[in-house]
Amino acid sequence: MYLENQQQADWRVRATCRDEDPDGLFVRGAEQRKAKLVCIACPVRTECLAEALDNRIEFGVWGGMTERERRALLRRRPDVDNWRELLDDARRRHSFDDEEVRVG
Repeated sequence: MYLENQQQADWRVRATCRDEDPDGLFVRGAEQRKAKLVCIACPVRTECLAEALDNRIEFGVWGGMTERERRALLRRRPDVDNWRELLDDARRRHSFDDEEVRVG
């Protein structure tokens, strides 16, 4: 449990938004597009999104997705019990595919 909590804390420290005004990430309408721009190159975007999906966080932009986008994703994939695991697996597969392209 301690290691899991430590890993969760670690991703937050590396988040691009850590230096942003938090109120800027909890906006509505067209302002959400600006908020999502902060996430584009964030090194922990996947961890952030998984946090919001796994904990059913209802407000704000997390991992580049608005609450509406997250709700739609949750409705499309009710079979997913652990978003962190699913997204980590997808990232590993994607990284492996990228390596094959570079090597091959």
